[in-house]
Amino acid sequence: MPLDDNTLAIPGFDFEPPPADEPEPMPTPGEDDAHTPEPPRPINWNLLTAEEAQVEWLELNAWINWLRHTYGLSVGVIPPLWHRHSELIWELSALRQHWLSAYESKQHGSAPIGWHRDFADAKQRLHDWVAACGTRLDSDRPTRLAAWPGEDPAPAVEESAITNRDEDFVQFVRDDIARRRAAEDAFYAQLAVDH
Repeated sequence: MPLDDNTLAIPGFDFEPPPADEPEPMPTPGEDDAHTPEPPRPINWNLLTAEEAQVEWLELNAWINWLRHTYGLSVGVIPPLWHRHSELIWELSALRQHWLSAYESKQHGSAPIGWHRDFADAKQRLHDWVAACGTRLDSDRPTRLAAWPGEDPAPAVEESAITNRDEDFVQFVRDDIARRRAAEDAFYAQLAVDH
């Protein structure tokens, strides 16, 4: 079937092919760099500055809310206080970065199916960790740690009620940011003393 003007007509979308005798102009190297988003990168929570951590916490929290609603995930996979359990933070953060990479515009079209395959594996790990750490819909406790011979005994683990998940998350992030800022301030103060 020959292409005519009506073949490419899509309601609400104007398509005008480039003239046949003029090739598309190639961008000058470096010309688009300022507008090109950075590709997703792994998040190392141990190395984030206070400012970086604040951004990452908020973006991760928003993505997790999208994920749990989109896929109908139970609290046995993603509990309300996931942010208080490092094993869940690392897994969910890695899963988000993998998702961002899979759906990045320059990615191969089959990348999302790879993410879904890996998501199935991650859901099982999340379920196992949630069961081991004992966090639930209405209560939470720190993940139990075993003290090795020669170490101080592990602190007693107390369960607490979850009364407002969002307030807990905001306070957790504030505390984390303050801790990171204090560490940064101490580092820079030590640099000033050394010089």
